Amino acid sequence: MRDQIEAVIKEVSSVLYGKQEEIKLALTCIFSQGHLLIEDLPGMGKTTLAHALAKVLGLEYQRLQFTSDMLPADILGVTIFDPSSNQFKFHPGPVFTQLLLADEVNRTTPKTQSALLEAMEEGRVSLDGQTHQLPEPFFVIATQNPVTQQGTFPLPESQLDRFLMRIELGYPDACAERELLRGGDPRERLSRLPAVISVSQLQQISQACAKVKVSDSILDYLQRLIAHSRQAPEFSFGLSPRGALALLSASRSWAYIEGRDYVIPEDLQQLLGPVAGHRLRAAEDIGGFGANALIQQLLSRVDVLG
Repeated sequence: MRDQIEAVIKEVSSVLYGKQEEIKLALTCIFSQGHLLIEDLPGMGKTTLAHALAKVLGLEYQRLQFTSDMLPADILGVTIFDPSSNQFKFHPGPVFTQLLLADEVNRTTPKTQSALLEAMEEGRVSLDGQTHQLPEPFFVIATQNPVTQQGTFPLPESQLDRFLMRIELGYPDACAERELLRGGDPRERLSRLPAVISVSQLQQISQACAKVKVSDSILDYLQRLIAHSRQAPEFSFGLSPRGALALLSASRSWAYIEGRDYVIPEDLQQLLGPVAGHRLRAAEDIGGFGANALIQQLLSRVDVLG
């Protein structure tokens, strides 16, 4: 399976230059059966990453562009009366897919944003007293523009917590950008990407990741990180039990991608920012912009060895 994982990274890297670490983080999130939030400026490759992952992982894919006038029914679907059968018939929305790209999710109103909550958490949609199961597997990759830009509605903490990880892509380095400029439009190459693994193989990888060993010393280190986030006065609130489980799950998947069947402290350190950054807030940071400083504090003040 690890050869196939390397092939997945190689194929996605052929359309998203110089972002191998970010690709591995995205795969870590998917292998952990979590949802991914990508926050960055427009035009940085967020949509390209999501579409490429769907192609190489062999997943059904839908892209939904969020706008300020969007309604929950535009995501979930709607029940309409069918005169020919004299019955109400449910017409599923774009959420009924295996990988949903929620593009610019913070461009729409909180009411519409919340329509994704049950789907992301429970894997199902409830409408008009009926429950409709979503396909398996089901992943949401949401993109959002920085909240400092006009026309954005910041995601509340309850919805941010539904995302296992939040990452940024950032500008490409000079070599990657030169390759991009020479290579032409990446959308043409994107359409030709092959499916490297099947859905059943993806599920096998997820099961293998869940079996990666975690020693007591790693759990001790994890609990020290959690305790510091809850006790240090610089933190408005600490990491929740769900956040702690998310960090452990992601660390297992990262270790598997790195070719190990056991977690080491560096795995926790590597994943702490992407997993915990959107779950922490500084005591004097009303807008929630100081998460990076909190992550660095955790890494510098919490001893690996206890």
